[in-house]
Amino acid sequence: MRIPGPEPRADGGVGAVAAAGGLHVYQLRLHAEYGPVVRFQLPGAETAVSVADPVLLEATAHIDKRPERLFEFLAPLCEAGNLQVLPADEHTPWRRLLLSVLAGRPSHERHFARFTALTTEVADRWAKRAGHGPVELQKDLTELSLRMICAYALGGDVEDPDRVVTAFEEVLTEYLGRLYRTPAAEREESRKSAEGAEEALAYLRAVVDRVVVARRAGGRVDRSDLVGALVDAGERPARIRDTVMMTMLAAHHTTGVAVSWTLHLLGRHPEVAERVTEELDRVLGDRAAPGYADLRRLTYLEMVLKEAMRLYPPGPYGARETTEALALGEYEIPAGATVFYPFWAVHMNADYWPEPEKFVPERFTPEEVAKRPRLAYIPFGLGPRGCEGAGLAMVEAELVLAVLLKRFRFRPVPGHEVRPIERFVLWAADDIRMFVSPRVPG
Repeated sequence: MRIPGPEPRADGGVGAVAAAGGLHVYQLRLHAEYGPVVRFQLPGAETAVSVADPVLLEATAHIDKRPERLFEFLAPLCEAGNLQVLPADEHTPWRRLLLSVLAGRPSHERHFARFTALTTEVADRWAKRAGHGPVELQKDLTELSLRMICAYALGGDVEDPDRVVTAFEEVLTEYLGRLYRTPAAEREESRKSAEGAEEALAYLRAVVDRVVVARRAGGRVDRSDLVGALVDAGERPARIRDTVMMTMLAAHHTTGVAVSWTLHLLGRHPEVAERVTEELDRVLGDRAAPGYADLRRLTYLEMVLKEAMRLYPPGPYGARETTEALALGEYEIPAGATVFYPFWAVHMNADYWPEPEKFVPERFTPEEVAKRPRLAYIPFGLGPRGCEGAGLAMVEAELVLAVLLKRFRFRPVPGHEVRPIERFVLWAADDIRMFVSPRVPG
């Protein structure tokens, strides 16, 4: 049976995506009009199919290939092959190594105190701003998440962490900006930006090299340390540099954006925020921040975070490429097709999420989770190309939320529109501005 979808356009689908305001919104509209499986046009994908039904997604969960053309923009960040599209035989051992570090409790515990200190610095800065205008959540919290991942990936061996953060921001702005830069962009300005990004990228690679040399010279191997584990595994220097860069890229976007959207939702649902703070006061008592072991006791906070990522998944979609023909319900997907995982559309599927637009953290009680297909909730993707840092991202986000909500109340700024747009992640067009004020526990 032919897969439903819009009629082909002469522009290859660019205009339709732009008119919708981004691919994530376009996919929402497509699924609302055509159903759970939709065929559509997209530059870089000769056959593109979007699947928003979690049961049908199971048939794609084994695919271990990403479409190379869609990830070409990240290739300049890598020296030893684009890590986003490594072939399966090379990707599998690399992924196994990353999971041994990123998903492990020893790694999380080792860095937890540093994460707490960095979060407390932001909270102290916000405390001084209380009563002096709103804070810009995305700006401050994405910077915090970048500092956290720099500390995580590079350890305490960096002489100038502020310069590292600045350099990575310059690289990020340039390479992600190429996704959205119009042909009419000023050429001279683009040239200068590219040159600056190349210098920043060279500096970052040199920083990683110095960390690697220090690890080898010290003779110490710590498998809860990202660089240490890569060195111990015998990875070549270029692959170590690439891995650190990609880890910083992914983690920088996930945590800060997820926390920002969560605080945005809590500011509009004070009754939910009150229940979160009651739990924090009960678990933490007079302590300003949780210990690592406390996180498992903050069950309602975790439900709130998961519901926020359902409504605003930090990464709006994933993509795979079929290596052979694939039966998807009543449809057949040809080999070489690009299969999209539209996270937002999956999370808004009313068959599995009644009244999906509502913010209801209780959807994530164990009883409710057991009622749904396992792929009804996929903020970190799925299968062998799912996010290796999902566990670390949850630890970071829960910690940041616990520290901030223990100290502050968050109120929306009247008249400030919060509009989600696609900028590699699900971003707010004009940031998320909120008033913060100190709270008295209890």
